[in-house]
Amino acid sequence: MKRKIAYAILGAFVIMQLLRPTRNISTEESKADIALHYEVPADLHAILKTSCYDCHSNHTNYPWYVNFQPLGWWLQSHVNQGKDELNFSEFGTYDQKRARHKFEEIEEMVKEGSMPLKPYLWMHKEAQLTPAQSDEVVAWAQSLK
Repeated sequence: MKRKIAYAILGAFVIMQLLRPTRNISTEESKADIALHYEVPADLHAILKTSCYDCHSNHTNYPWYVNFQPLGWWLQSHVNQGKDELNFSEFGTYDQKRARHKFEEIEEMVKEGSMPLKPYLWMHKEAQLTPAQSDEVVAWAQSLK
């Protein structure tokens, strides 16, 4: 009986590996990218790409461990949720009111240290914002809201 249960669990795990989520990987830059619609200094754009774009754009750089389910599903759900909240690749499609609100949220979340998320920083140390980078992002968001 125990052997059947072990085989069933192993079989379920193998089948899970075959059911992979669609990845968030765009091959071209979006015409609605924030940098094409708002002034985004090059150094700030680099900060956004390093610290924000994995979850808040149409292109995610996936780590190796995304290949193991259910971890891959969990990570993809976080990416999808992040894109629903704020998508720098689609920012140009936001109306003025929504864009202003998103700039306010960027300012608030970075000031509070809520973004990038702590669990993301565990595996992506390079995404940690320095105090100077946080101040730069906050000042930029304030200037555009």
